[in-house]
Amino acid sequence: MTPNQHHEAVDSGFRHRLAAVLPEGHQFGIYHISTPPTKTDPLYSPPPSERPERTYCEKHFLAVSIDVPDPSLASENSVDEPKKQVLVLGIEVFIYTTARATTLFVSKADSTGYLSLLKLPKGTSSPIREICTLFISHLLEKRKRKGKQFIVNLFARAQAQYLFPGSVDYSGKHVLDDRGLIKWWCRVLDPILGPAPEGTAVPWKSSKAYLVVPGLEAYETKALTPRTAGSSSWNLAHPLERISPYSGQFDWVPPRCLIPHYPDDPKSRFRDELDEEAGNSKAMKTTGSWKSVKTLDTFWEMMAFRQECSSGRMTGFIWLLFDDEVEDVPAASSASSQPGAPPDTPKSTRTVDITPNTTPRKLFPTKGDLARQEKDKIKDKKKKKFKKKTLKGPIIPRNPRIKKEQRNYLLDRPVSTAYYSWTPEGRGEKIISETTYKRIVDLLLHTDFSNPNKATGSTRRWVSEVGMGGNWGAKVTGTRAALEQPENGPAAGARVNELAGLVKRKRTDSASQKPKEENGEKKETAVNVLTAGLVRKKPKA
Repeated sequence: MTPNQHHEAVDSGFRHRLAAVLPEGHQFGIYHISTPPTKTDPLYSPPPSERPERTYCEKHFLAVSIDVPDPSLASENSVDEPKKQVLVLGIEVFIYTTARATTLFVSKADSTGYLSLLKLPKGTSSPIREICTLFISHLLEKRKRKGKQFIVNLFARAQAQYLFPGSVDYSGKHVLDDRGLIKWWCRVLDPILGPAPEGTAVPWKSSKAYLVVPGLEAYETKALTPRTAGSSSWNLAHPLERISPYSGQFDWVPPRCLIPHYPDDPKSRFRDELDEEAGNSKAMKTTGSWKSVKTLDTFWEMMAFRQECSSGRMTGFIWLLFDDEVEDVPAASSASSQPGAPPDTPKSTRTVDITPNTTPRKLFPTKGDLARQEKDKIKDKKKKKFKKKTLKGPIIPRNPRIKKEQRNYLLDRPVSTAYYSWTPEGRGEKIISETTYKRIVDLLLHTDFSNPNKATGSTRRWVSEVGMGGNWGAKVTGTRAALEQPENGPAAGARVNELAGLVKRKRTDSASQKPKEENGEKKETAVNVLTAGLVRKKPKA
């Protein structure tokens, strides 16, 4: 695929849908970069003596900018000179794929607050939330595989700044607290639930949302979910046993094999501490169990006392599950989502309260599993006997390859394998390597967005570095009309209820308020004068 064909494939669909949620008449810059699926560490730790899942990770970063409308910042020397831009939004997404499922993890999302420079009409909703919803929905539709489970996962924890250093010093940035951020993310993900949109390559048949806030009661957690028609799809529980690749294959699974390991995730840090505590103990080697935490319920109870979830702080963990099979929900299972019931694991997949002392054993081992175990034993023996060979023979020189044109060899990767789907429609405008991606994100973390002048300079530098000095990115003009609001009070023709005649005023005594007038003359009021005999003097000491 040539670069032009790749650009056309990416441009179809997403930018047109993006224009529908942006305010009318305003131009936005869209910068989308991504990496090809690269082999990475598995999300889930396997039980003892089992091989981990082969896992691939595809990283996406979306940045949105606006033209600076301030005359003091915009260039006035030439009309043809491009306007200065400033970033207003950045969102980072990791897509983990295996032969069994696809997991979309929202790593970071942050705004700069410079969207206020557009001076949108009062009452106009901010497009930040709708851009995030559309971006996640776009990746879901393009990366969903037939017969494979798709999971959207994130954690909501309030912080002054994630991606744009110094942006907290700008007065236009509105930083949400923990409760407000959890509500905001629930509202971002709620529109994605429900039936798949028309034109989706691999539509899903069922979708469910899960929310867990450690240390919060069920009725308090319920208040964080959106009050919409689809709010019944939100469960106050966790689906860890349902999404783990080992929960249905073994007679029992230790908790550490059910918790995914994401970068910079609170529960992942707690899992690492428990692994370090267990160390090379006998229980860790034979059963894969921790010392202090034996069940998932205990894990979430302990999470409530962690620094991220205590001392007035809150962290919300959100999951969205999309399956090709319709879930049969019994009548009794709805009790967990009712007020008063604590968030818990579904009973159909509940683990035992007492951790067994035996190694987890596969329920239905196949011939391939038994043959693989024998091969692993033979490989271990060969590794011990392996000796480094000495190179012998003539050295044959190889002619150097002359590079005649610039070519992105990353596009030569296979589009679809048993472990991932990498269709062109879901890629970014620029396909970069893993090393380049880390350098680009690290560059953004070393910029300054504390004021408009520094923010425009940081935006220009970052865009130039990513594009290697060339022009890149797409310009999208919004088409969403602003809501018309009446200038003076209610709209014309609207009926107004007058309550002035129904208000009963307090009666006042006219004689005490003002002198009465009789026959057009004012009547003098009598003055009481105290005589000397009525005044009692205080005796001297």
